[in-house]
Amino acid sequence: MLTKSRLSLLRTLRQKKFRKENGLFVAEGDKLVLEILNSSFSVETLYATNEWLKENRNLASQAPETIAVSKDELSKISTLITPQNVLAVVSIPEFLLEEKELVKKYSLVLDGIRDPGNMGTIIRIADWFGIRDIICSPDCAEVWNPKVVQASMGSLLRVRIYEKEAHQFIEDLNKATRQEELSDPMIYGTFLDGENVYTTQFNSTGVIVIGNESNGISLKTAQLVNKRITIPLFRETGDDSNRPESLNAAIATAIVCAELRRTTSN
Repeated sequence: MLTKSRLSLLRTLRQKKFRKENGLFVAEGDKLVLEILNSSFSVETLYATNEWLKENRNLASQAPETIAVSKDELSKISTLITPQNVLAVVSIPEFLLEEKELVKKYSLVLDGIRDPGNMGTIIRIADWFGIRDIICSPDCAEVWNPKVVQASMGSLLRVRIYEKEAHQFIEDLNKATRQEELSDPMIYGTFLDGENVYTTQFNSTGVIVIGNESNGISLKTAQLVNKRITIPLFRETGDDSNRPESLNAAIATAIVCAELRRTTSN
């Protein structure tokens, strides 16, 4: 039964403040919730229709608490325009950021990505290209925002997300690299000027920095980038029309990650 107290909690979890206070986020939809139930994430409560509970009784039994609700009740607690059959309240996982563990792989640094749709898509891109660690500056869109959770399409379950100032993470990574007696990592940053990404030979390890949708990479972080790269604009001969200001941040991330894997896969 959907009581007033449960309804109140679910509505407060639409806000970042209360997600943080309660250590909980909300996930919706058949596919996403089934993925969560099959993952290491901890589901606290399931709200689902009787039909869904019958079809998925084995997995549903893993949740400490299961509440049968009607379609009308689901519409009251859902953030989707068209609610599906199940909603889960899930514990927010905590990952310990240890820079010394990241010095021998690639990680992605997001410096001020504000749009939830971009954030969710970037998480999917990282998952697709095998980048398992994403460092988000505190001014990024919160990854447990319902829009980000939906846009990530389950990739949140396979990618570790940390919150830390972008420049501070790079400084600490450099220190960890020296402690391991390795050369400083390559810090690749996306700029309007820089080496053509299609001719860049990426190192086997490093960091990719993606900046804010409007302002790009912050000054403090830009000063630590030791390889500026750019995605060139292509124009037909004689085309003098106005050029677009920039690419969407998620699209830029996909292009850079694809080139990274193309040049380092052999």
